[in-house]
Amino acid sequence: MKIIVFLVSLAIFIAGMYLMGSAFYVPGWEAAVFLGGILASSIGLAIPVHVLKRIDG
Repeated sequence: MKIIVFLVSLAIFIAGMYLMGSAFYVPGWEAAVFLGGILASSIGLAIPVHVLKRIDG
């Protein structure tokens, strides 16, 4: 179970990094896409830090 949650959080983190990088190529929506990348990266880091330590097994 921990491995699946870790892989999902890793995918969310990498997607956030991709969003932050591709924000420069979206005319008119740069700030929104970059903010979405920051939020996705934050969620991707918050899952292992706050959720995985509470899962036993």
